[in-house]
Amino acid sequence: MSDAEDFETAVAAVREEVDPSAAERERMESVAAELRERAGRAIAALPVDADVLQVGSTARGTWISGDRDVDVFVRFPTDLDREELEEHGLAVGHSVLPEGHEEYAEHPYVKGTVEGFDVDLVPCYDVNDAAAIRSAVDRTPFHTEYVAARLDDDLAADVRLAKQFLTGIGAYGSDLRTRGFSGYLTELLVLEYGGFRELVEAAAEWHPPVEIDPEDHGEETFDDPLVVIDPTDPGRNVAAVLSPENIARLQHYARELLAEPREELFFPAALDPLSTGDAEAAIADRGTIPVAIRFAAPDVVEDQLYPQLARSLDGVTEELDRRGFDVVRSTAVAADRAVLLVELGVAERPTIERHEGPPVHVRDHATGFYEKYVDDPDAYGPFIHEGRYVVEREREFRTAAAFLESDRLLDVRLGTHIESALEEEYDVLVGDDVATLAEEFGVELARYFDPTP
Repeated sequence: MSDAEDFETAVAAVREEVDPSAAERERMESVAAELRERAGRAIAALPVDADVLQVGSTARGTWISGDRDVDVFVRFPTDLDREELEEHGLAVGHSVLPEGHEEYAEHPYVKGTVEGFDVDLVPCYDVNDAAAIRSAVDRTPFHTEYVAARLDDDLAADVRLAKQFLTGIGAYGSDLRTRGFSGYLTELLVLEYGGFRELVEAAAEWHPPVEIDPEDHGEETFDDPLVVIDPTDPGRNVAAVLSPENIARLQHYARELLAEPREELFFPAALDPLSTGDAEAAIADRGTIPVAIRFAAPDVVEDQLYPQLARSLDGVTEELDRRGFDVVRSTAVAADRAVLLVELGVAERPTIERHEGPPVHVRDHATGFYEKYVDDPDAYGPFIHEGRYVVEREREFRTAAAFLESDRLLDVRLGTHIESALEEEYDVLVGDDVATLAEEFGVELARYFDPTP
């Protein structure tokens, strides 16, 4: 069997899993129609004009079998102020979803369940074009209109394949935890290249930065590894949130799929969580020094939490590296508690550290350095090495744990809510004690100690 035949065989098997059945489509369309009708009745009772429309993947025919998300938007006139938009939007939402609850993105909306479908009812402004948005959700109807007008059944099926492939390799989702490919970005890429296989073949050969401008706007420049100009809003890069790691991940698995096509790449096996004993063995095998900061996870949404965890992890690792503890790898995880885990190559530093001053010939600065240390009983020197004054002085922290347990931890670059949580309380785990994290983060430790692309 040829590679092309192997590819089509694998893809055909995936299609059977991801394409909604006729009965599933009919049920979704029935629920969506009922929701639009309810919203229409609620709008009729308002003192302002508005209209209702379905958006997202269910409206564009790119939803995957088993998905249960229906997005209904209510569009209000642009002369309505934000408070009125929120008031009327929530009124419609609670009328359509009487058992729903309010959530908040850029402004509040109502979320609920109807006949097993998860429904978001979201108010937005009825702007003339996506470049004139007053809130981020205002551009969503333009995305739906643009994609729906260009997708036929075959391309919609290829979008479903692309979404499942990206899900399978862990690169799907534009939330700030994943920083992967959004549904809209995936749709635009399939449209740009003309199909799923064509997208895979192109991605396998990408040399970032890659720039795609579907409507040849050519007006903006972006400093991102993948740039896909929003065809409805030329001032926006649809791929702005996408991490370089997820671009590289797509490239790696695109090449793997082309070289050895198989269904498993679309549906990876779930990881078995590590036990505490397994984690201890992994730590022993690696011979490194793991340290972890554990604290109560701040009560904020994930799109706030994970960027702050990333910022805090960077701040901690940069400082540990600067102090000579040789960071090997690190990660951040969160559930009820959050953890910054750092693996180190150096357990303990000498009592003294070398501190170089200015060249002796830079008279004023050199003299100041010399006079600062010449009578310091705790310093060795000053002496001269390669034309500079040098002293050897007592190191502030000989171990990473001593630094992490000190108030100096709060001087590093931290996310706002993470800093507040650390000021409240945290504990530091070192060495084998890190293995106890498996009780709460067994899957995450399994992923950490057995990394894949």
